[in-house]
Amino acid sequence: MKKSTDREENRNIQYTQNTGTHEGNEEQQCRPDSKFRYHVIGISLVVFITCVALMGIYYVMFHSEKLSNVYNFLAGIFKPVFFGFIIAYLMTPILNWMEQSVVKPRLQKAGLKWRTRGISVLLTAVLTLLALFLIIYLFVSQIIPSINDIIENINSYSENIQEFFDTAFEDYPEIEERVTNLYDFIYSQAENFSNTIMDNLSSVLLTVFAGGLSVLNTLWNFILGFIFALYMIGSKEMFVGQARKIVYCLFSEDTANQLLADAKYTHKTYIGFIGGKVLDSFIIGCLCLLFTSILGTPYNGLVSLIVGVTNIIPFFGPFIGGIPCAVLVFVVEPTHPLNMVYFGLLILLLQLFDGYVLGPRILGNSTGITGFWVIFSIIVFSGFFGVIGMVIGVPTFAVIFAAIRRAVNGRLREKGLSTERKKYETMTSMQNGKFIEAPEKEKEPKQVHHRLRDVFVNSFKSHHR
Repeated sequence: MKKSTDREENRNIQYTQNTGTHEGNEEQQCRPDSKFRYHVIGISLVVFITCVALMGIYYVMFHSEKLSNVYNFLAGIFKPVFFGFIIAYLMTPILNWMEQSVVKPRLQKAGLKWRTRGISVLLTAVLTLLALFLIIYLFVSQIIPSINDIIENINSYSENIQEFFDTAFEDYPEIEERVTNLYDFIYSQAENFSNTIMDNLSSVLLTVFAGGLSVLNTLWNFILGFIFALYMIGSKEMFVGQARKIVYCLFSEDTANQLLADAKYTHKTYIGFIGGKVLDSFIIGCLCLLFTSILGTPYNGLVSLIVGVTNIIPFFGPFIGGIPCAVLVFVVEPTHPLNMVYFGLLILLLQLFDGYVLGPRILGNSTGITGFWVIFSIIVFSGFFGVIGMVIGVPTFAVIFAAIRRAVNGRLREKGLSTERKKYETMTSMQNGKFIEAPEKEKEPKQVHHRLRDVFVNSFKSHHR
């Protein structure tokens, strides 16, 4: 009985194995080749992307106006959101400082269990609004009256300049005549420009009215963006978590880790440079206001504001702000040219203090690029984006430069080569991964006048022998 039972069980097991194998063969026969399927999907994606690109090129070439209208429409809708992102990004360091250094320690010391984030957001909003109110107050109370005073006294300023040139070049009639002709030409062009504006006063008023509406629209978008920013910074951990979740969903673990590291480096570069530059320029503007008040410089509020704002622009900012201000100081008091000299020396001393003392303490090496690349980035990005490009060009190029450097160094490590730059400066070639240094420079052949000197000295010595 046991033997017959064992035989039946063996037959059942064998039958089951054969049946499973047969069914698996049928599934493999019915299932399409996976490589072929992925190949078809890849070709389909390439065809789809190509069609979309061709359609985009067609619309750009023949329907650019429609695309421009669509872009303007969408930009108008999303402008408050865009403002909100920028405001939230700039307010985040203030919120972190307020929460970690001001609100949380005091609540813990008082033994209160209030919502730290809500109080921090409220105080950050109040501090930001106070800063904006202070800027507007200074602009209205100091800058606008200064500009109005300059416009009202422009005729007297021009007469003072004319008198200065007459006195300075009294003994040089030819130079005086050329300078006078140049001044008359500039003055006539300015007068023609003002007459043209008066003749087209209606169109100018319409332009001013349209500009006023645009300013009101921008102000409304700013208010909406500010409210949107408060909600963003109030739940910033949630948004960061959602962004990380999406990144790890779309990419592999290594790629996602690298993207998050790049995002962290980008944030550190931007917030370190822009935030530090704003603080640095604010201090320079305050120092300029203090010393110009001591020196009695005319329109010191307007001059200090221009110097402080243009100081945000690296390298070229002091020239962009200092030269027009020096000209303004000279135009107001041409009979006292030393005022312009004193102002120029003050700007020079402020820039030396900023470059060697204040700037390194606030900014440090936040960008990690040399002076050459700083100038290069400012020139290139200002050509594409104007004044905004001059401000964001340095941190943007620093991020691009860091990405290129990481890619190059990674590729060199894969090849087993060194990543030290100095080794590549002195090499001439490479063999089997070893650097071949440049040979020492041979002595240069003597020049002709050295040879003649040696011949003359030798002949002189032989003559005296």
